[in-house]
Amino acid sequence: MFHKEGTPSILLGTTLTAVILLLSDYCIETNWIKMTIQILALVFLIIILQFFRNPKRSVILNENQILSPVDGKVVVIEEVFEKEYFKDKRIQVSIFMSPINVHVTRYGLSGIVKFSKYHPGKFLVAWHPKASEENERTTIVVENETFGAILYRQIAGALAKRIVNYAEEGMQVIQGTDAGFIKFGSRVDLFLPVGTPINVELNQKAIGGKTVIATKA
Repeated sequence: MFHKEGTPSILLGTTLTAVILLLSDYCIETNWIKMTIQILALVFLIIILQFFRNPKRSVILNENQILSPVDGKVVVIEEVFEKEYFKDKRIQVSIFMSPINVHVTRYGLSGIVKFSKYHPGKFLVAWHPKASEENERTTIVVENETFGAILYRQIAGALAKRIVNYAEEGMQVIQGTDAGFIKFGSRVDLFLPVGTPINVELNQKAIGGKTVIATKA
């Protein structure tokens, strides 16, 4: 399956690839040049298709767990001061997504969306320490009875030029379902209450909707 946000890019990529294949076949007589151009065009299309893939995942709902919102690698686990919404100390868990990862964002827990805000900004590399505060990003807070309020932040990277966020204040959301999409490399930060048991380690691979990030104390 492919994510709906990829439809325009997939259609454009398919059209361009088809045009390149046809033109090269009719206009280029040197076989090795023709083959090289056609192979590059097909590789380009494959890259687009793999980037917008949206694998089906069965999620076992568990109110005592926070699941990873995205696929990627855990790059930060530390106590920080979250100054946009909570204005107090939280445990930050950050997951970096490379261009080859699935870029669907999923809700890490079920609950009510209490806050959802888009911030325009820079396009620093996603692992930059200031990316969480200076890059283009969205901040979403989901609250439930088990964990209270949990904040996650979609952050654009050097290549990511569009963040899609489906969360709207007042929505009832379900753990593991589609929460948005980030195009072409990025990062997601989670901010959890201090003292929350963390189930992942630095450099661990996380799978959206599958990997347990934290459990209820």
